[in-house]
Amino acid sequence: MRKIKKGDDVIVLSGRDRGKRGTVLKIVGDEHLLVEGANRVKKHQRPNPMKGVTGGIIDKEMPLHVSKVAVFNPGTKKGDRIGIKVLEDGRRVRYVKSNGEVVDV
Repeated sequence: MRKIKKGDDVIVLSGRDRGKRGTVLKIVGDEHLLVEGANRVKKHQRPNPMKGVTGGIIDKEMPLHVSKVAVFNPGTKKGDRIGIKVLEDGRRVRYVKSNGEVVDV
């Protein structure tokens, strides 16, 4: 079970985008993820008339390492660590380590 999933609201902890918030758009590999609005770069794209792609300079998100983001806790307005625990009925759920609140039900 992953601690950070697609659709989570996260905050960037380090780098040039420190403090930015966004949602996880995609998980890339085992240790990287795309965050909306964070780690944006300019890419020079060649035109491809066969695919209908126009050339130019485009903005796109690049993957961030999982260790550089934390799940945003709206109660404390800060990033928090996530843990995994097993409930009495055998389900595995994610919870916020600072206050024990369950993230996904």
